Amino acid sequence: MANTITIGEWEVSGLHYIDGRRIGSAGHFDLFSPIDLRSLGTVALGGADEVDLAVTAAARAFPAWAGLGAEGRLPYLKRFAEEIGNRAEALCLAEATDAGVLLSRMQHGIVPRAMLNITFFAEAALTLQDKVIETAQATHHVRHDPAGVCAIITPWNAPLMLSTWKAGPALAAGNTVIIKPPEWAPLTCSLLADAAAAAELPPGVFNVVQGTGAITGAALVADRRVARISFTGSVETARTIAQVAGANLTPCSLELGGKSPFIVLADADLDAAAATGALMYRNATQVCLAGTRFLVHESILGAFVEKMRALVAQLVIGDPRDPMTEVGPIIHPRQIERVTGFVERAQQTGAELLWGGGRDDFGDLYYQPTMLTGVAQDSEIVQAEVFGPVLVLQSFACDDEAIALANDSRYGLGGVCFGETDHAKAVADRVRTGFIWVNSFGIRDLAAPFGGCRDSGIGREGGEWSFEFFSDIKDVVVPKQPFKPSFSHR
Repeated sequence: MANTITIGEWEVSGLHYIDGRRIGSAGHFDLFSPIDLRSLGTVALGGADEVDLAVTAAARAFPAWAGLGAEGRLPYLKRFAEEIGNRAEALCLAEATDAGVLLSRMQHGIVPRAMLNITFFAEAALTLQDKVIETAQATHHVRHDPAGVCAIITPWNAPLMLSTWKAGPALAAGNTVIIKPPEWAPLTCSLLADAAAAAELPPGVFNVVQGTGAITGAALVADRRVARISFTGSVETARTIAQVAGANLTPCSLELGGKSPFIVLADADLDAAAATGALMYRNATQVCLAGTRFLVHESILGAFVEKMRALVAQLVIGDPRDPMTEVGPIIHPRQIERVTGFVERAQQTGAELLWGGGRDDFGDLYYQPTMLTGVAQDSEIVQAEVFGPVLVLQSFACDDEAIALANDSRYGLGGVCFGETDHAKAVADRVRTGFIWVNSFGIRDLAAPFGGCRDSGIGREGGEWSFEFFSDIKDVVVPKQPFKPSFSHR
């Protein structure tokens, strides 16, 4: 296959997938692996022409795809999920190679979840038209009509999971989609296009246009034919997208950054809290929902720190393709420079290093799991998202102080609270965030809402909330008695 990137025994196309065909472009960009900085090859760089082709194809395919109805789309989407499963080995290795995601996490969590993202929403769509509201005058039949062409822009830390998380409900609701994969990690989205082709999704229903946000993404979100924009990424990029989309009144779903609190109350199970705390370093903390601000009751601070320190010392840093690895690389040289800068500036302003604090000897893009304390609440390291394996530790004396510290952030995505269950639940209820786990972490269900408040985003994804976004809601009103026009107000 021409213009391919070889990943193990697999070949991945570096071309776009538009209207059921692989298409090249005049421009290209280089791709390398964060594992060892090895060049992987070149990928087609889409611009205005490729975006126009994709939007035109998606708009042309939309009426027929929408007209199939949920039952008609179900067999296609089930085959799509099966074809994702048929490429499990390639998907796992590709994302481990170009994004540095742990291979074990891909195998046991992300690929099965990607398949479920498609089948769950395909089946859930069968119930979309069931809502009926009865009043004395009329019966209201509430419909979820497909919106049209949907632009899906995904980040580099979880391209496979998030592409399917968004495309699943969009396709199930009857829309056509265009995915703009992350420039630093596009390979699993290219493999998704292969799965869509093998599942015989009609041409134009599923498209992938590769490139940069500044060129490809900008052209996509500015196209007036795009009916929905679903974006996961940085706050700064989201502001730009929202401004452009606002000119066209295009609805946006924005899932953005996080600086989530990890609260440990005085009555917490310290072993469980410390073990969960160590999990925050998984994927080198390049996870938006990780708890990165540790707020620990002063009476247990020393004991908690020592328990977590011992667990962190045992974490295995290494090649994400090794099943023993627990902390892999930072995605890109620019990102590790960003992480390093945060830690250096924090120390220059008085922060104390509890552990870590520098690059790891394993490779150029590996950073040690790090914990800083002695930080001011208004400091950069407390308020800004690092998106690397750097956590901060603060103490509190009472629940009110913990809640005040937790809520003193421009972000509001996730959170964690450990303590006696009723006590932890009461504290969690008062934290301003999109979701918060009590005595746990990472429990998700596709029927539940996901999203943040304040600078962590706009809208919710999951279950009925995904369908609300990817649909035009219509009320078909049928009167119960013959309607008699009246001008009685005169």
